[in-house]
Amino acid sequence: MSELSTAHSITDLQALEALYGAPAAASLKKEVDYIHPYYRKLVEASPFVVLATNGPEGLDASPRGDPAGFVRVCDEETLMLADRRGNNRIDSLRNIIHDPRVALIFLIPGVGETLRINGEATISTDPTLLAQFSLQGKLPSTVLIIKARKVFFQCSRAVLRSRLWDPTLHVARTSLPSTGTILETLSNAEIDGEKYDSDLPERVQKTMY
Repeated sequence: MSELSTAHSITDLQALEALYGAPAAASLKKEVDYIHPYYRKLVEASPFVVLATNGPEGLDASPRGDPAGFVRVCDEETLMLADRRGNNRIDSLRNIIHDPRVALIFLIPGVGETLRINGEATISTDPTLLAQFSLQGKLPSTVLIIKARKVFFQCSRAVLRSRLWDPTLHVARTSLPSTGTILETLSNAEIDGEKYDSDLPERVQKTMY
């Protein structure tokens, strides 16, 4: 398999561009270096974003979610994203210290198009800023201030192909390994998977914010 993969690898831009051809005009015209009012509406309608970062050990992608509008548009070039309570791995934040470049992809339930924003992030602990992002009486530990450099919408093909929003395709959670099962296996039974699963719903609710 490795020999076959190597034999058919594309390793230069000329070969790649020859294979795919020139991009359509619309795919270039949709890109801007600021947050256009139309793109702002997409940001404000989204309750879920994937944050991509780059660190010493490579790339990372992290899901972020809150009520729609949780990523705030301050002006044409600035977004703010609160870092909510998590597992304290802080992979994304560690990576931003190493390399401020970030990429975000916003999803809107029921909508095929997504929004992509690339830029640079800084991590703030400004008390006034943290207070603006209070939810259920809890403050985030930090807020990311993101300067947008590239903004464009992604067409709906991926969402339509996946039928992502089709409720008839929703997967029953019980059909997959539980998080407790995974942890017990990977920890060589140092973690009690059954107890982890039993405690999880209440723990998630108590530590949501």
